[in-house]
Amino acid sequence: MKTSIKGSSKNKQYFAGFAARELCSRITHAEPKVIIAASCGVEPNKIIKYKDILNEAIEWSTYKPDKCIIFQRKTIENCQLDLDMDILWEDVLTLARPHECVPVEANEPLYILYTSGTTDDPKGVLRPIGGHLATLTWTMSAIYDMGKDDVWWTASDLGWVVGHSYICYAPLLYGITSVMYEGKPDRTPNPGQYFRIIDEHKVNAIFTVPTSFRVIKREDPKISFGKSYSIKTLKKIFVAGEHCDYETKDWTENTFMVPVLNHWWQTETGHAITATCIGLGNSLRPPKHAAGMPFPGYNVTVLNQNGNEAEYNELGRIVIKLPLPPGTMSNLYQAPEKFCNIYFKKFPGYYDTMDAGYKDKYGYIYVTARDDDIINVAGHRLSTLALEDVIFAHPEVTDGTVVGVPEPTKGQIPLCLFVMKKGK
Repeated sequence: MKTSIKGSSKNKQYFAGFAARELCSRITHAEPKVIIAASCGVEPNKIIKYKDILNEAIEWSTYKPDKCIIFQRKTIENCQLDLDMDILWEDVLTLARPHECVPVEANEPLYILYTSGTTDDPKGVLRPIGGHLATLTWTMSAIYDMGKDDVWWTASDLGWVVGHSYICYAPLLYGITSVMYEGKPDRTPNPGQYFRIIDEHKVNAIFTVPTSFRVIKREDPKISFGKSYSIKTLKKIFVAGEHCDYETKDWTENTFMVPVLNHWWQTETGHAITATCIGLGNSLRPPKHAAGMPFPGYNVTVLNQNGNEAEYNELGRIVIKLPLPPGTMSNLYQAPEKFCNIYFKKFPGYYDTMDAGYKDKYGYIYVTARDDDIINVAGHRLSTLALEDVIFAHPEVTDGTVVGVPEPTKGQIPLCLFVMKKGK
């Protein structure tokens, strides 16, 4: 990923969880000259044969790459190579020669990152080099308040936007240690792994999804596995990517004894839209359920159903007044019309986040759901995430979701599916 910056070539990381069908659609759309893959990946109790998935995707694709570079994970599983298509990673390193860095204009594309949708044509977000890298570097101090000797750990997949921005680019450009972890919060081999990594690598800050802590809470609520490790180096935890219910936040703060700070962003933006900017002096105790305040450069507004600016605490569609700040997406790959229609047509002069939420009188933003997750019950617009917060408050519930289902009298009613704590 870093080499592609220096060599003036676009890169595309694929999420390892994609099946051959999704991988095929992205290969066909992006037309990569070279694909780099490992022979396999590791999941609890099974090995994922990446090369078999890649072979199937290439066979189905109308476009064929020139070469596939394969890294054999010899301690786990080797794969069979196609002598006409495949070349080993170590052979490429042997053949490689030094190359000078190539100067490029700041708005040249850095990478293509496809959003997670598995229907319709894939949306390939194009990210500009200059503004994105400069912004990411600044966020390490402005948002996350990381010092030059600190250790940073983003517990995410490198194939998602969080992995791009905060496993690779931001911490390394900022010049600090970035921890990469292949594994789960539990089952690889137990729920003590987060505690072990913090202890062994002296981690100062974690960025992950709330589900990680829900899993630990469910599997080991008394921290039987984690209590043998020291986590005294940890100073703060940041969460994003999904709704953070208050019960999980409270449990995590009491368990790790550090602030848990929620922030909100999207694949399209590449960094936080709203956050608690520690380095800029924001309070470490934002209001309950808040996703922070708008990050510098974002003019965040909430519009009601009539397209007018909503009142304080009124639920509506969250939009961002144009122009967008540097470093956000510059286009959709090979789809400029779709880019305009999806993000800018519905609310002229604004970027449509397609998220629902509200703003309080102090400027804090509350993200309650994707707008299509708002259900209409007898004329009342209800956020499914707000209902989930009520469910999570029950002491015997560890996870759950709320969806709207049709009902002849009220139009829709909420349906809750939930997971009980072990032994309940």
